[in-house]
Amino acid sequence: MYRVGDYVYFENSSSNPYLIRRIEELNKTANGNVEAKVVCLFRRRDISSNLNTLADSNAREFEEESKQPTLSEEHKHQLKHRELFLSRQFESLPATHIRGKCNVTLLNETDVLVNYLDKDDCFFYSLVFDPVQKTLLADQGEIRVGSKYQAEIPDKLVEGETDTRIQEKLETKLWDPNNQLKDPQIDQFLVVARAVGTFARALDCSSSIRQPSLHMSAAAASRDITLFHAMDTLQKNNYDLASAMSTLVPQGGPVLCRDEMEEWSASEAMLFEEALEKYGKDFTDIRQDFLPWKSLASVVQFYYMWKTTDRYIQQKRLKAAEADSKLKQVYIPTYTKPNPNQIMVPGSKPGMNGAAGFQKGLNCESCHTVQSSQWYAWGPPNMQCRLCASCWNYWKKYGGLKTPTHLDEAKLSHFLDSGPRGHMTRQEVQGLSPFTRNEGRAKLLAKNRQTFILQTTKLTRIARRVCEDILQPHRAARRPYASINANAVKAECMYTCRMFPISAPLKLKATRGPPTPINRNQASQPRGGQSMLGKRSFDTVSSLDTEHFHFCDVICRSSFVKTFTRFE
Repeated sequence: MYRVGDYVYFENSSSNPYLIRRIEELNKTANGNVEAKVVCLFRRRDISSNLNTLADSNAREFEEESKQPTLSEEHKHQLKHRELFLSRQFESLPATHIRGKCNVTLLNETDVLVNYLDKDDCFFYSLVFDPVQKTLLADQGEIRVGSKYQAEIPDKLVEGETDTRIQEKLETKLWDPNNQLKDPQIDQFLVVARAVGTFARALDCSSSIRQPSLHMSAAAASRDITLFHAMDTLQKNNYDLASAMSTLVPQGGPVLCRDEMEEWSASEAMLFEEALEKYGKDFTDIRQDFLPWKSLASVVQFYYMWKTTDRYIQQKRLKAAEADSKLKQVYIPTYTKPNPNQIMVPGSKPGMNGAAGFQKGLNCESCHTVQSSQWYAWGPPNMQCRLCASCWNYWKKYGGLKTPTHLDEAKLSHFLDSGPRGHMTRQEVQGLSPFTRNEGRAKLLAKNRQTFILQTTKLTRIARRVCEDILQPHRAARRPYASINANAVKAECMYTCRMFPISAPLKLKATRGPPTPINRNQASQPRGGQSMLGKRSFDTVSSLDTEHFHFCDVICRSSFVKTFTRFE
């Protein structure tokens, strides 16, 4: 039986870990199904590596302030699976996808982290994750428990010792109960203050427009702001009624005291109600997102005054009526269907439910056991990784493996070498380890990139030299997307071939040897003819093949013709 406010597991995929959600509403759809409106909670695997770094620093600060006992690396690894991040993101999910209950609590300084590992289905959170802004912030509802939040009580004075502190600097006296006025006199002065407030509202144009009724003006003048002003006036005038009366009505006219109910317009009140429906009593977010022109004290004061109005009572009745029409609880039977990731169901034939292709003798990827009542396929199919029944339940509930794998070490070394990355890789997002312990050796899951070499034909290399003024290689390199006039290049090459015919045909598809490795110090070497012709000296020209000879011959002749034409 699941009720509103329960933290539950939702299953959206048979191979992925459960989603942890808090039920806010249970609604019955038109076709008779039940949908749950839930609040999303996120795991560490759901956020980026940068935010994980912030979460780690927050965890270290918490351990130092709360003086947590020293934990082993395995316990630290498992504690990360128990940490969640609250959010204000809502979604609707079918109630039939619920797979069980869990317990999520707000972390405070009195908690011992290792106690969460001793209890099943127990999680904690201390930070709030914003999926839109991709930020992590401290929860506004933090319980301030600990030594740093306790008041410092001074030592008690010894009998006969006088207090040397200056009381005026420590506190401000607002009312003296031992004054010379009697209670009937004070009540009469408060009535006069209300009457002055009503008269002041009648004279004020803006107030008369907002509160046109005399009864409404009198009610506004009877609120706390007028009474507090009257009592402050008595205190400032040393409880002299004559002086206090003159203070209420100075030379310019009667004093008008307004509270937040009068300062706020109707549109601002509607914005406040809308924000209160979305954020609850989170006044900081209400002011930041809906009412940035108001101060935080003004928003808080308006809230407590708004609760005394009929508007609050009406909304409370409407919410109660809506709650009565909605489901309070729903019964979901225990999910008993077999998981598609089961390698072999007991009693079934070999080769069913993903058992085909799995080698015998593989151990559990998490606890390395070789015996289990049920095995589950974990990770990509080509890796043939599997988990035992216990580790599979741990993976589904907590979103990780019991023991650190090579993946965690690789991520740590990569972080130390190259710094935090903005996004996780696909393997990290899916929670799949790209390493396996098969045969005691780690193998990388990702495919190696194939090396490719672009071989340029000799005709293209001739065209680069012959048609250099048409191609303009330096300019084309700076503009890689600009098209090159291939027709002009062909025409120039044909003209050169007609002017200077080649005795031996060019072999365009000549075989090449293995590519020469790039020498990083090549820029410092002299660029002579030896390096241009494959590191062969000019003394061995006779040993050059026919292709190289004609290649150089065509380039030299074409260059000579162009140079001669320029001189003419």
